[in-house]
Amino acid sequence: MNYNQAVQYLFTAAPLFQNIGAGAYKEGLSNTHLLDNHFNHPHRNYRTIHVGGTNGKGSTSHTLAAILQSAGYRVGLYTSPHLVDFRERIRVNGKMISKQRVTKFVEHLISSHLGELEGGFSFFELATALAFLYFAEKKVDVAVIEVGLGGRLDCTNIIQPDLSIITNISFDHVQFLGDTLPKIAHEKAGIIKHNVPAIIGEAEDKDVRAVFEKEAQEVDTELIFAEEDEELVDFSLSPVSGYTFQTKSYGELNGQLGGYCQEKNIKTILAAVKVLSKLGYNIGTEAVKKGVSHVCELTGLMGRWQTISTHPLTICDTGHNVGGMQYITKQLQDTPHNRLHIIIGMVNDKDVNTVLSMLPKDAIYYFTQASVKRAMPAEDFSKIAQKHCLHGTCYANVETAYNAAKQNAEKNDLIFIGGSTFIVADMLNNMF
Repeated sequence: MNYNQAVQYLFTAAPLFQNIGAGAYKEGLSNTHLLDNHFNHPHRNYRTIHVGGTNGKGSTSHTLAAILQSAGYRVGLYTSPHLVDFRERIRVNGKMISKQRVTKFVEHLISSHLGELEGGFSFFELATALAFLYFAEKKVDVAVIEVGLGGRLDCTNIIQPDLSIITNISFDHVQFLGDTLPKIAHEKAGIIKHNVPAIIGEAEDKDVRAVFEKEAQEVDTELIFAEEDEELVDFSLSPVSGYTFQTKSYGELNGQLGGYCQEKNIKTILAAVKVLSKLGYNIGTEAVKKGVSHVCELTGLMGRWQTISTHPLTICDTGHNVGGMQYITKQLQDTPHNRLHIIIGMVNDKDVNTVLSMLPKDAIYYFTQASVKRAMPAEDFSKIAQKHCLHGTCYANVETAYNAAKQNAEKNDLIFIGGSTFIVADMLNNMF
């Protein structure tokens, strides 16, 4: 078996959520515990940090990993979904898991008959088991583990972390997590554990805040609201150089990530550094500065207000729900440009109407669809967009949409690519 065959086995033998959505979701942790027992509980061999939330958990996870790596720790990082290569999900000190190790894991699944379990494993259950095992084999000091979906029943939730982080709560995956913010908060709060401090990045809704407070009280642990910490003194954003953060403890930090949401994320990240320092982690000022300013190089992070080209300015962002789009639309408005070209598509289980209602009506739209089964057909998407007074042309795929936008755009125009993680993934796949 070669690597391509091994990855194809994972994508097909086990349902892949990013391809088919609800059919890949498995509620409960029984399969996860079975895999964990089979591999002798590898996650118990290193310290862990658990990061959940609706938006911002990817940026937060990568930045914390970059800071810890800069502080001299050997750091595992498990995130999802991947954009270009499956191996992006599993990294040690920024380096992706080897193709040989992925292949060896799949060969073991087949030879041990684990893959023949009645009902089968989900893709994410297998990927999580591989990540936990790989981190133990590589003798990491600490692993930053991003929740896949929800929290309470997510298969990452078997770890006993040093710190739990919930970035924020917004509407997403409502078919699994609930149709109100408190219901979603209850599922996310499932990663809060006894005697493990928990940081909440944003909780402006009083009912959401009450859910977290109740959960922390029930498991008898410390709850920290990052927005109440006065560590961040001031900030500014340059279209060229990204964020500059003024902080009490670390002086000036130059943030590599330029999306408006990063102002919220940095508060969560700095609150986490403070808690980790109290827990005995040795994280100096220079490590914080380096991690924040070089997160993409240190961890391989892509797709967060990422500049694809400067002539004309072309940006992609993986924000795909109401909570993420509120930042994107404002930043598009504030970014200097003559005409705005938006290449956009969404998957069929998102709140399409609300997202479309937020988008600028004076932009030129290039409606398209990602190469996943969940993608809403461009023609269907275009018809819904027209109801929101958004007009443009349909394209069969992201590449043709981008080529059309490049041909139409002048040097002082702005091209934005987004609406779905998978639209950005297709764009990046065309580049690499």
